[in-house]
Amino acid sequence: MKRPLRLQAFLARAGLGSRRQAEELIRQGRVRVNGAVATLGQKVNPGDVVEVDGKRVEPLAERVVLALHKPRGYTTTRHDPHAQKTVFHLLPPIPGLHPIGRLDRDSEGLLLLTNDGHLTLRLTHPRYGVRKVYRVWTERGTLPRSVCQRLLEGVELEDGPARALACRPAPGGAFLTLAEGRKREVRRMLKRVGYPVKRLLRLQVGPIRLGSLPPGRWRRLTAEEVEALLREIPLE
Repeated sequence: MKRPLRLQAFLARAGLGSRRQAEELIRQGRVRVNGAVATLGQKVNPGDVVEVDGKRVEPLAERVVLALHKPRGYTTTRHDPHAQKTVFHLLPPIPGLHPIGRLDRDSEGLLLLTNDGHLTLRLTHPRYGVRKVYRVWTERGTLPRSVCQRLLEGVELEDGPARALACRPAPGGAFLTLAEGRKREVRRMLKRVGYPVKRLLRLQVGPIRLGSLPPGRWRRLTAEEVEALLREIPLE
């Protein structure tokens, strides 16, 4: 940090939620600056010691969140001796950049990446239930409404039950919404109901949409989009 920042901005930049959530931490008296209980609107200067619940907070130099339209055939790991192409071949060299969750090699669509490990941990934690929307095409074509109903009620997988939050038939497949992020979960669910996936495209993560971003291209999320993403995560 090279210049004074409002305390709520400092906390948000450190990955402790949106500015509104940071304000709530301050109101609750959980924040101290140089040992004194903090107040709303207070400025933090370089060298100040900021603590939340007794733990020192270090801000990121700069939080970066990118949206990538992952093409099919790319893996989401940085180092994979078996992969010829990873998503990092498509991205700028940002220190600490890593995926928020993952898409398997044969899947495509919206992949978020960040250099903020705390943000990643919270967005991928099952209890927060960040919603993800998928467009799938299956080997047997359009899902009947009866199959959608089975997915809404839940199916049993080898690692426990799984269910869709929403399912709508679409030409050649369906639109699905899930709140979990288990490995190949969408593919396994559809295989379980007898409709193996032929193509899988992720359209949305929380409030962030793929939109018209072309395959293989990326863009940086706006400050407003990052704030919207942070609002998906309750304060602890």
